[in-house]
Amino acid sequence: MYGAQALIKTLVDSGVEVCFANPGTSEMHLVTAIDTVPGMRPVLGLFEGVVTGMADGYARVAGKPAATLLHLGPGLANGLANLHNARRAQTPVVNIVGDHATYHLQHDAPLASDIVGFARPVSAWVHTATSPESVGADAARAVHASMQAPGQVATLILPADVAWNEGGIPAPAVPVSGPAQAADAAVARVADAVRSGRKVGVLMRGGALKERGLLAAGRVATAGNVTLMADTFAPAVQTGAGRVPVTRLPYFAEQLVEFLAPLDVLVLVNTKPPVTFFAYPGRPSVGKADHTELLHLSHPHEDGAAALEALADALGVAGADPVTAPFRVDDTVGDKWDQFAIGRAVARHLPENSIVVSEGGTQGGGTSAALATGVPHDVLSLTGGSIGMGLPVATGAGVAAAGGQKVLCLQGDGGGMYTLQSLWTQARERLDVTTVIFANRSYGILQIELMRTGAGSGGEKAQSMLDLGNPELNWVDLARGMGVEATRATNVAEFEAAFAGAMGQRGPRLIEAYV
Repeated sequence: MYGAQALIKTLVDSGVEVCFANPGTSEMHLVTAIDTVPGMRPVLGLFEGVVTGMADGYARVAGKPAATLLHLGPGLANGLANLHNARRAQTPVVNIVGDHATYHLQHDAPLASDIVGFARPVSAWVHTATSPESVGADAARAVHASMQAPGQVATLILPADVAWNEGGIPAPAVPVSGPAQAADAAVARVADAVRSGRKVGVLMRGGALKERGLLAAGRVATAGNVTLMADTFAPAVQTGAGRVPVTRLPYFAEQLVEFLAPLDVLVLVNTKPPVTFFAYPGRPSVGKADHTELLHLSHPHEDGAAALEALADALGVAGADPVTAPFRVDDTVGDKWDQFAIGRAVARHLPENSIVVSEGGTQGGGTSAALATGVPHDVLSLTGGSIGMGLPVATGAGVAAAGGQKVLCLQGDGGGMYTLQSLWTQARERLDVTTVIFANRSYGILQIELMRTGAGSGGEKAQSMLDLGNPELNWVDLARGMGVEATRATNVAEFEAAFAGAMGQRGPRLIEAYV
């Protein structure tokens, strides 16, 4: 058995079943190993930013890592933006990055680079394999590292000769212990705060935003003056009718500060104190008011859902009936063509338990509002602020989706152009992903930020850097060119018909909402 075979066998035995790949010459023995070792599904991406984004989306849905296969330092570098998002999402990802043969590195070949230097900022664990005999153990350690609560990126660098030399030895999976338990003292402090009658905000992330954690949080809210909140860009939230609703923190700095100002106590569950996304002249960077007491119920490496259950028990409300969102869908169609009409149409036709990937930018709010009381569904959001995650995360979610779940991608046209190659993978893998492109032909959020930063409205040159209308993008042609059925909607009736049709069929579809 050669080294690459030992690596793939170990990954499979450790529960890694999918490899999102864009390989090169130095990875050819890994390519053949995937072909000769049973149990690994290869999924090709045409750009490394798609590969890493797919791994992020897959793991958010599957709850376990996929592998990526990347070509040396430049291949890894191409994937860094979505690895940054995955790191911020606390997603388990195992990167396998090929390198030159150990004896070739001394010659400084054109593709030689500081791979460790590229990997370190987005990886919690980085290691370079040194022999086929130990590469199996290296792979097992990489998977184990990625699964350390709450989840992280692990990068294993594989020199070509380590991959092709004989003597590979597969290693057994390293057991993962799971998240730690929150301290009893932390639960007691938060219980005292809730009982005091003060206004308490509970800010949640991670497993606390799944049904189990939300149910416990809803029970806690019955015991006092408690507001349930989620990070602005929480990696995954289960929402919709029958689920305990939470309020996402506002994005803009002044709105965040205003929203949090009334709180006497801010309780953190698997998250950190909120800060503004950017600095703005004359505005604070920290969202919490000075008078607000900060309490940690659980840290990111701890079990937030269990901590909320312990808190509900301490408050004597473990059997309480929490407030849940009603099922309410607006049947109003109307003639006005905007994001809210699109949202109402989506809410009318989205199947139960769908996965919604949201990178709609300035146009996505209408759908989020309409779906708050729609069918139960999961929402995956942009976490690290690096746009171009929507299409690949939706593609990875489509690979992971079990039981026939629909995947809906809400994507702005500017961000979509970063990783539009995802559509080709959707077509090739016949994934059940419907993409709605909000085609406003601009970087809409930057039009807003231009004024908010005090930079002024900008003249012709400035505006040209925010405009996508010259020449105009044609998403129908782009999608069809990559094998995805597509249509353009320019009014409410056209969108309603196109979206209802997409929800009634399987396979990839794209709707360009020309707004």
